[in-house]
Amino acid sequence: MNADAPIDVAVVGMSYWGPNLARNFDRLEGARLRWACDLDAGLLDRHRSAFPLTTFTTSFDEVLADPETDAVAIATPVPTHARLALAAIAAGKHVFVEKPLALSTSDARAVAEAAEAAGVTCMVDHLLVLHPAVTKVKELVDSGHLGDVHYLYGNRLNLGIVRKDENALWSLGPHDISVMLHIVGEPAVEVSATGASYLQEGVEDVVFGRILFRSGTIGHLHLSWLDPHKMRRMTVIGSDRMVVFDDMESERKVTVYDKGHVPRTGDYGEYIQVRSGDIFSPKIDSAEPLKLVCQHFLDCIRSGEAPIADGWAGLATVEVLQAMDTSLANSGRPVTLEGASA
Repeated sequence: MNADAPIDVAVVGMSYWGPNLARNFDRLEGARLRWACDLDAGLLDRHRSAFPLTTFTTSFDEVLADPETDAVAIATPVPTHARLALAAIAAGKHVFVEKPLALSTSDARAVAEAAEAAGVTCMVDHLLVLHPAVTKVKELVDSGHLGDVHYLYGNRLNLGIVRKDENALWSLGPHDISVMLHIVGEPAVEVSATGASYLQEGVEDVVFGRILFRSGTIGHLHLSWLDPHKMRRMTVIGSDRMVVFDDMESERKVTVYDKGHVPRTGDYGEYIQVRSGDIFSPKIDSAEPLKLVCQHFLDCIRSGEAPIADGWAGLATVEVLQAMDTSLANSGRPVTLEGASA
């Protein structure tokens, strides 16, 4: 690939998220939106005016047969992710896949292995992993500013959108699971999940999940589309400080609390004391996370470096999702992970 030439990208799936990907790849310097592909010709017609220099097609094979297409961004329904990604990789294209990477660990592993064998870039749209606020939280954790991370928990709640073909775990869980894996930086070794189906039989509207990491750090998820609050929050509890990422806040995205317990120093510590210090909010870049994600994908294609959310990171998230799904079906029985992502 000529280092100065633009990267030609095809976006496959123009229903919900695809137009957002198309907008970013169309506008980013160093990229060119070459194709927009969807099986629904009427849907394509609605987007033609927004991308006058792009070729529209209902044929995925036509996209893959084009030697000028460098990369394929897949934003189709989840059950098709792995099949389309594998076809794109077989055609020698770099691939960008919406989350989750696949519906099963075996399919996700097949995509990660195929991309590695083919020497192409594979990235999963774990959008929040590249969110500037999450980058700041990760920086605070890795620098030791919070001390030892005891546990973290995520709340992803709203009233709707109610899905018919996937439960709250598969619909909402990939966001927080990918962020927890990224922040903790360790494999999950055991998970469990409980939930309930109030609106549709067999489709859980609310899910409570637990992740045990190798070091003993615990992650907890509260996922629901049956809640009066719209909440997108992640809290990390460290031995020295605590931090909250609240994506519903327009300015104070990250808040650091200098709070914690006071270690016992002698034999008089019958009671554990706590301290409450300063509270501050670091400045967070307001860049659109999806733009950062798309730019990161292009940068990795050019450099040959692995994306932060590569196929293996996608596999790790699917591994947790699938194990939680198994736990859900067995009344919350813990499921031990076999290190499929190692």
